[in-house]
Amino acid sequence: MNDYAYMMHKYPVGVLGASGYAGRELCALAARHPALTLAFAAANERQGECVRIAGRALTFVPTDDAPFGDAALVFSALPHGASAPYVARAQAAGAKVVDLSADHRATAPYGLPELGPPTRWAVGNASLVANPGCYATAVLLGLAPLVANGVVAPGAIVTADAASGVTGAGNAPRREMLFAEVAEDYRAYAVGNTHRHLDEMRATLASLGADLDLVFTPHLLPVARGILATITVPVIDRLDDATAMFAAYYAGEPFVDVVSSAPSLRDVTHRNIAAIAVVPVEGIRKPAVTVIVAIDNLLKGAAGQAMQNANLVLGLEETLGLPR
Repeated sequence: MNDYAYMMHKYPVGVLGASGYAGRELCALAARHPALTLAFAAANERQGECVRIAGRALTFVPTDDAPFGDAALVFSALPHGASAPYVARAQAAGAKVVDLSADHRATAPYGLPELGPPTRWAVGNASLVANPGCYATAVLLGLAPLVANGVVAPGAIVTADAASGVTGAGNAPRREMLFAEVAEDYRAYAVGNTHRHLDEMRATLASLGADLDLVFTPHLLPVARGILATITVPVIDRLDDATAMFAAYYAGEPFVDVVSSAPSLRDVTHRNIAAIAVVPVEGIRKPAVTVIVAIDNLLKGAAGQAMQNANLVLGLEETLGLPR
């Protein structure tokens, strides 16, 4: 479809939780999207406030007053546990929904199209899509090619360490997120394999047929945005050309870059891209590989992934309106 055709028919979309970091990214993406128009942006704590996003004036409406009937699709960037009732209201009004919270990740199609054609088909035919968590996106994209090719050692303990910028914690005022508390520091949290994204990682890996145990430890980086995940995976035999395996698995995927050297956050910030490198682990008795994945937690890890899913749900080009 050409730009003229998009201009002739734009889908109205709404954003719940529009004042949060992911919500504001969604508003900006929708405002710049050639086939969408922003019908409403709802935010309770800042209701009535006028802000400028993507060069346009925008007034936040109360969440309870959101005109769901005016939207063909609604993005919910509300907190976990608070999203489900509003998703139900949006669906009752006839809108399709992409939910960025965890409220529907166990029941709705899981919005990570890069997992393969069945996932992309399920997303494209859904009225409700569960957007993946940011850490889950990085870890699953790093593991999927190895699982699909059957090279992970049976019963392996896979270790994933991932560090995120502070926007991943949301913008609610919290002492431990103050600049003076975060700057010049680096710390782990949710230690002992207790992070809430583990459930969706395990469920998705099980659906792919993986036989492994995942040990996941998140860390807080003193930067605004981005996630860097380092994943160590025991394999059944030495993989001398694992990069080719990853490149073949992600061939044709517009938002995955398989690269030859370890990516950094600067490679992916403000882009809806996962940059992935894989190398053999040297100096150990049993074979293993290390996978390094970099994403922008607010784009490929949240709002950009949600827009990618929305494009599929609305029958648009998957890449439309997304920064690559």
